[in-house]
Amino acid sequence: MEMEGSRVDDGRPARRWTREEYDRMAEAGILGPEDNVELIEGEILVMSAEGPLHVAEIGAAAEALRPAFGTSYWIRLGNPFAIDDHSEPEPDLLVVPGSPHDYRTRHPSPDEAALVVEVSHSSLSFDLGRKLRLYARARVPEYWVIDIPHECIHVYRDPAGDGFAKSSRHERGSSIKPLRAGGAVDVSAVLD
Repeated sequence: MEMEGSRVDDGRPARRWTREEYDRMAEAGILGPEDNVELIEGEILVMSAEGPLHVAEIGAAAEALRPAFGTSYWIRLGNPFAIDDHSEPEPDLLVVPGSPHDYRTRHPSPDEAALVVEVSHSSLSFDLGRKLRLYARARVPEYWVIDIPHECIHVYRDPAGDGFAKSSRHERGSSIKPLRAGGAVDVSAVLD
C-alpha cells in the first residue's frame, strides 16, 4: 500500500518502518531522546525543537486539564502513542484513563485516548493537516490544537474518515468542556 509522502524526491519508493522496528531501534540505542523523532505513517520524522514558549504552553495546558479530568485520568506529556502498526506519534499531551502504573508494559492505544493535544507554533500546518487526518483515522474522539500564533484552541470531535465531523475555535474568555471530563477548561488559562 502506497501512502502520501512514501516516495523520495526522484520518485523511488521510500522504506516504511513498522512500530515494532521503530521501538527496536530505540531499545538498541539507534534512536535516542536526543533524536527528537516520531513515527508517522511509516516515516521517521524529526519533530520541531521545543522552545521555552512551547514548553510553557504544554505545562499551562496540563495544569488547566488536571482539575477538569480529575484523578481517574493520567495526562501524558510528549510520550509515545501507539496509533497503529506504522504510527507512534508523541503528542504534546495525551489524556488517558488510569494512572502511570496501568501503562508499564505498553503505550496507550487510540481506544483509550480521552483527548489528544498538540501545541503548535511552527508545526501548525502539520498539526492541522497530516496529524489531524492521522488522529481522525485512528478514531481519536477529541483532538485539540493550541494555536500559539493565533492565540486560540482548535477543537475537533467526532472522527469521520480523514477528518472530524465537528470543529470549533475557542479564544480567550471562553471555556471548553472536554468530552470525557467532569469540568471545563478556561482557554485563557491555557494561553497565558
